Amino acid sequence: MILGKFKKNKQASEISVTSTEVSEQQSKSKERSVGYQNYLRNIKIEKVKVLVMQIILLIGILVLWEVLANKEIISTFLFSKPSDIYDLFMRYMENGQLWVHVKTSVYETMLGLIIGTVGGVIVAILLWAFPRLSKVLDPFLVVLNALPKTALAPIVIVWVGANIKGIVVTAILISIVVTILSAYNYFINVDEEKIKMLKSFKATKLQILFKLILPANIGNLINIVKINIGMAWVGIIVGEFLVSRNGIGYLIVYGSQVFKLDIVMMGVFVLAVCAWVMYEIVNIIEKLYRNYR
Repeated sequence: MILGKFKKNKQASEISVTSTEVSEQQSKSKERSVGYQNYLRNIKIEKVKVLVMQIILLIGILVLWEVLANKEIISTFLFSKPSDIYDLFMRYMENGQLWVHVKTSVYETMLGLIIGTVGGVIVAILLWAFPRLSKVLDPFLVVLNALPKTALAPIVIVWVGANIKGIVVTAILISIVVTILSAYNYFINVDEEKIKMLKSFKATKLQILFKLILPANIGNLINIVKINIGMAWVGIIVGEFLVSRNGIGYLIVYGSQVFKLDIVMMGVFVLAVCAWVMYEIVNIIEKLYRNYR
């Protein structure tokens, strides 16, 4: 009887201890969830604050620019002013001329960006797969990277042609060498122990590439695309300066030739918006990838 009562008391005490532990864990998880929610809320608040400050800064610059131009402290002939640029922008939108220039430049930029990035990654894969080839081409790639490729744009256009091909090839040349060097550097810096482990399971180079090298560098490749957006735009604008009859670069150079600085400034603003939109699209893709991963 006494032994039975002792066992019952022991079981009851164990049950009470277990329930206490469970309640403590639940309270801790609630505290963690509340703390994590506060952390996420603070991040969102910080993002909103930064966005508001950016908008205020932009508006402040535009207002200051307008005031200085109206007070004739700065020359409207040299700097124009936001109100004149806006009026010109609306006129170009109404008659449809602006869309022609924007579509031409965006199309050329997308071609240069895609071909330059994909081509550069393919060459980087070949260099990773064949180490001897990378050693042979290394000094040539370094020299090509050091060359002022925008200064070679006239020669490239003469070789390829004074048309969209010459403009796109200029953009490709500006971005492809940097893509090759960056991607190859990312590929060779993948954890060597993981590569050895795959080789121990008799994995081929192709399997290592698709199972380890590329998946480990998706984020880095997205960063390369971000960098190439700016480089592709540089190549396209330089090419349009030289040979194009349409495009944002042509609009800018035409405005400078006829001394209409409001056309030049409008072209610069439209160029900035187009580059920003492309960059944000890549940012959204990167966020989706991170959430999926």
